[in-house]
Amino acid sequence: MEKSWKLLKNLNPEITKNLAQELNVSNIIAELLVKRNITNYLEAKLFFRPRIEDLLDPFLMKGMSSAVNKIIETIESNKKIMIYGDYDVDGTTSVALLYLYLTKLNADLIYYIPDRYLEGYGLSNQGINKAKEEKVSLIIVVDCGIKANDQIDLANSYNIESIICDHHYPGINLPKSLSILNPKQSDCKYPYKELCGCGIGFKLIQAIEQKKGKGLDSIIEFLDLVTIAICADVVPMTGENRVLASLGLKLINKEIRPGLKNFIKNKNNQINVSDLIFKIAPRINAAGRMKHGKHAVELLISVNEKYISTKSRMIELLNSERKLLDGKITKEALEQIENLLETNTYSTVVFRPDWHKGVIGIVASRLIEYYYRPTIVLTKSGENYTGSVRSVKGFDVYETLSKCSAHLIQYGGHKYAAGLTLNPSKYSDFKTAFEKEVMRTILPEQRIKSISYDLETTFNYLTNSVCRIVEQMKPFGPLNMPPLFYIKNCIDSGQTKLVGADNNHLKLEVKDETGTTFSGIGFEMGKYISKIKMKTPFSIIAQVRSNEFMGRSKFQLNIKDISFK
Repeated sequence: MEKSWKLLKNLNPEITKNLAQELNVSNIIAELLVKRNITNYLEAKLFFRPRIEDLLDPFLMKGMSSAVNKIIETIESNKKIMIYGDYDVDGTTSVALLYLYLTKLNADLIYYIPDRYLEGYGLSNQGINKAKEEKVSLIIVVDCGIKANDQIDLANSYNIESIICDHHYPGINLPKSLSILNPKQSDCKYPYKELCGCGIGFKLIQAIEQKKGKGLDSIIEFLDLVTIAICADVVPMTGENRVLASLGLKLINKEIRPGLKNFIKNKNNQINVSDLIFKIAPRINAAGRMKHGKHAVELLISVNEKYISTKSRMIELLNSERKLLDGKITKEALEQIENLLETNTYSTVVFRPDWHKGVIGIVASRLIEYYYRPTIVLTKSGENYTGSVRSVKGFDVYETLSKCSAHLIQYGGHKYAAGLTLNPSKYSDFKTAFEKEVMRTILPEQRIKSISYDLETTFNYLTNSVCRIVEQMKPFGPLNMPPLFYIKNCIDSGQTKLVGADNNHLKLEVKDETGTTFSGIGFEMGKYISKIKMKTPFSIIAQVRSNEFMGRSKFQLNIKDISFK
């Protein structure tokens, strides 16, 4: 798929100049920082040296005092608490965090993860009835619940109180819970709005510790769970998320949680964000996608080595099954698009009743790699159709769904990812309405996959000093992505070759117009080898990263795109 290249504009060249002087760094580094909204020494210090003391006061969050008081009161009264969470990574880590912490306070606890297939997303009537059956006094709902008005009403009718810890956008009418912890509430003054569900769970336990007059030492051990959730839920790697993730990664590299050891094979290298996204998160998710999310929670809270070994093997098998399944469904969805002559539409909406509900979200993301446009993949669930929605850069799919809501039973999510339920009789009307709304609102540039790069430069400016500071900008994530550099007029130095089991990767040795040479790797770029070996000049967009081999570290390029124009 052809991509457009776009320079991220620097709107503050004067601030860049001043910041370079203030920090005594190169203009390159200063510009990278300004483009990440870091404009002075104090902001830079917080960015590069995050500390646990930098975490915000949890009591700034609306509803926190009443939530803390209720939890303490419930524990002291020996009443039972249910922790209820979603079946994805954010939900299961949230449940594990609260369960482990409240266990330390000797709370009478149970936890509940809904069955993806029997109950669906969010707070369910089955879960509420289970709470009644277990004589639960208080339900703490994490990573869902903000639109569960009917379910909270049911809980209230049973005299079961509730606290909702959610980060999804609220509806017009909020559930009648004792307390709602969600910074996205319009009247919530909490300064940082982008916490994930597990992040809000952490703020809750931070507040309890603060109420008891204690510091943060006793809850640092839970930062690994928060970090995994931050990475998996693709929330901005800014502000408080960056502080939590930075500290959490240090903890993970010091001593990884027993239940996760078997999922990380690079034991001699530092565990990074990519490891959490591509190795840990898919396996935690696989439990809820293929069987039941409770298996993920059981793995996260266990310290029994024999039990962990058995459970992790089971989850590994579920993940392998998931891979096979999403590959098969993706192929079937692509065939459906072609058969329906929908290769040139503004959106993708596909349906098949037997598609596995647990992987349709992954399939939606995969389809965007083929057809870059807002995408919905639906399957049958009970009497209705249920679907996963994914969007493209810059396009608000949640807002689009709201414009088509007359055809839906329910929907929820955020700008780039959502879920929905609809009556089968409404499928055709919804598909038409969604296509029309996307066609009406999507911008031309949002229909072309783009790469936004930070700077145009030459290799001689990518010194070891610059590269080392770029490395210190980790952890990377949304709104703090790895810096991308545009280098033009590159040419093969004579050492470029094909590598990989199928010879489909490029190992490059190239020099630019300054005569400076740099090595790099271009994954899935073997198709360019003939042009490169013919000494055809080309431009690249690449990030720099440290590559460790045989105990030695060297900076190299990670090529993101090549153009011969």
